[in-house]
Amino acid sequence: MYILMNLTLAILVAWPAFAGAQGAIEKKDVHVAVGGKASLYYLPLTIAEQLGYFKEEGLSVTISDFSGGSQALRAVVGGSADVVSGAYEHTLNMQPKGQYLQCFVQQGRAPQIAIGIATARAKDYKSPKDLKGLKVGVSAPGSSTHMILNHFISTGGLKPSDISVIGVGLGAIAITALKSGQIDAVSNTDPVMTKLEQDGDVKIIADTRTLRGTEQVLGGPMPAGCLYAPVDFIRKNPGTVQALTNAIVRADKWIQSASPQDVLRTVPESYLLSDKALYLFSFNKVKEAISPDGVISDAGARTALKVIPTFNPEVKAKEIKLDLTYTNEFVKKANAKYK
Repeated sequence: MYILMNLTLAILVAWPAFAGAQGAIEKKDVHVAVGGKASLYYLPLTIAEQLGYFKEEGLSVTISDFSGGSQALRAVVGGSADVVSGAYEHTLNMQPKGQYLQCFVQQGRAPQIAIGIATARAKDYKSPKDLKGLKVGVSAPGSSTHMILNHFISTGGLKPSDISVIGVGLGAIAITALKSGQIDAVSNTDPVMTKLEQDGDVKIIADTRTLRGTEQVLGGPMPAGCLYAPVDFIRKNPGTVQALTNAIVRADKWIQSASPQDVLRTVPESYLLSDKALYLFSFNKVKEAISPDGVISDAGARTALKVIPTFNPEVKAKEIKLDLTYTNEFVKKANAKYK
């Protein structure tokens, strides 16, 4: 294992020489795994798909949708998918396990996750420590909604084992679980959280759907949804990765200039939760959290490295090779192409 780890690190140290290389597409058929595709968290992925950007880059992309990001991660680690559209934090969590994953284009520059407590329990809530013993819904155990929740309760002195976590997905099931009393609180994305807010079912107690809110909850900027893959896949398929990056950067830029109505016309009807007004309101609320150019900020990566160890003791900040968890080399080329 020691020899294997050092061989892997030797390849990674030489990695910048390969990153962003131009050339023919090595793998035209690409399988992307995502957890909760209908969420606004993954809007750039949907836009790239719906507007044909992947096809225009010469790719045939198959997207498999799972209930949460941790399951999408397992698909890539297990070899049934090539790339994950998921939370940047997974690249940190997997490094101590000897799994080197690298984010190569960003979709979100803030987590876009809110935590809400059921209105019926809100009168008893004063601080994160008051979540002790409660049932809290997340998209899936181990996903970014779970990670943000774990960090939040850690600020109140709680451990992950002090609450009961229940996977409820990122759609209608999550709404039903809260409204029916199956869970006492929920950590989720939009449009789910905005729906629960508008219906008066939750009181928001932590909110990373804006840049300011992210700063308040996490202490700095934080990368969110991105495309990431095993470093070995990126090294062997730089042309393919460049094409994927080009498509997402185009989608990021399209969203910045699009009207809410443009977005509404582009996403599948099923994403709207039977409420177009809700979707429009949710989009306006999270728009600033969507990356304008696909660039992963160094400051955001450092925030993530501070946050993850607060609840995951396996991630030791001094041992993590942060520069191996992300690269902007492909994004630079994409932005030069699509100004």
